[in-house]
Amino acid sequence: MTLDRPIAPDPYWLLPKVPAFNLSSDDVSDGRHMPAAQSQSGGDRSPHLRWDGAPAGTNGYVVTCFDPDAPTPSGFWHWIVVHLPASIRELPANAGREDGSGLPAGAFHCRNDNGIAGYSGAAPPRGDRKHRYYFAVHAVDVEKLDVDGSTSPAVVSFNLAFHTLGRAVIAPTYET
Repeated sequence: MTLDRPIAPDPYWLLPKVPAFNLSSDDVSDGRHMPAAQSQSGGDRSPHLRWDGAPAGTNGYVVTCFDPDAPTPSGFWHWIVVHLPASIRELPANAGREDGSGLPAGAFHCRNDNGIAGYSGAAPPRGDRKHRYYFAVHAVDVEKLDVDGSTSPAVVSFNLAFHTLGRAVIAPTYET
């Protein structure tokens, strides 16, 4: 018997509810097709992200990109940036370079599901359905999570469950 793969829910719906704040981008839009520049075949350029309105008590930020529609039981993590200072409200396009040179002092990338410490662009299997890419900025109550560059995306997410005060999300789509 062949079953169609169901659409995965919003990856944050099972987590504790937190207030939303504003996230915008010069490169991607919620629900719209992502430009090729943000794909693996188009250069692996992380999009520009700008946010405001985080809750009081925000001491730092974590930025992630997650594809819940990847053909795996656990989705696919494309980008994890930790230890962004509370004073930061924007990341420029291509801040996800593997060498970390696009990040502010003290911030760093954790390895994504491609094993890269940086941004890996969209790369859904050819012919697969449209995938959603959840770019999220998590306002956290600590300056630094207890993680390092070798920490897995799942463990970073586990830490976020206990430290997130608010979350801003843009979810563009991509298909090949």
